[in-house]
Amino acid sequence: MATERTPEPRWPGFIALLAVGILTYALPETLSLGPRWLLLAVVAVLLIPIIVSHRIGNHALHMAITLVSNGIITVAMISSLAFLVEGLPKHRESPLVLLLSAVSLWTTNIMVFALWYWRLDGGGPSERDKIQGRFTGAFLFPQMLLEGNSVPGIKDVPARWSPNFADYLFLAFNTSTAFSPTDTAVLARWAKFVMMAQSLISLSIVALLAARAVNVL
Repeated sequence: MATERTPEPRWPGFIALLAVGILTYALPETLSLGPRWLLLAVVAVLLIPIIVSHRIGNHALHMAITLVSNGIITVAMISSLAFLVEGLPKHRESPLVLLLSAVSLWTTNIMVFALWYWRLDGGGPSERDKIQGRFTGAFLFPQMLLEGNSVPGIKDVPARWSPNFADYLFLAFNTSTAFSPTDTAVLARWAKFVMMAQSLISLSIVALLAARAVNVL
């Protein structure tokens, strides 16, 4: 008889969503889509129905609201990057403010796409919780090849392993630093296009910083 899969915790995703709002609030007004506090307020308001819909088990509503929230923070991030590109030749921001803003946007990029991977892979955490057999999704994590085996230095890999938010955060971090996946294979076409978008955004931020540094020197 198959053992029940432990439900995936949702709180890391809630914290990541709130962190995006806080990072956006830290940006200067010139790089924000609207008032600096607007996105943080929207995220805080959306978190209420997101948490409530999860608690009552309305997975369809929960998924719809989370996709809307992901879309909003993605638009806000891309808009901030566009404002950064537009204002760079005009030297509107000091080098220190520019550096801090770029770091904030780079970190936001990781959080935003980690949320997308987490929400879309395998139909999202609610659908992944229902899987009784082997999990197959858009990404092939190394643990999927080691299910039920012992790995030196760590405990045994569960026989029915599935990723959680930390795995998608690690994937997003690697994509923003190496501009490609490292230990994880990308199987689905939609995931390849999304990872291309994340790499492009990350590369743009790094290129802007390099261009500004050369200009300063």
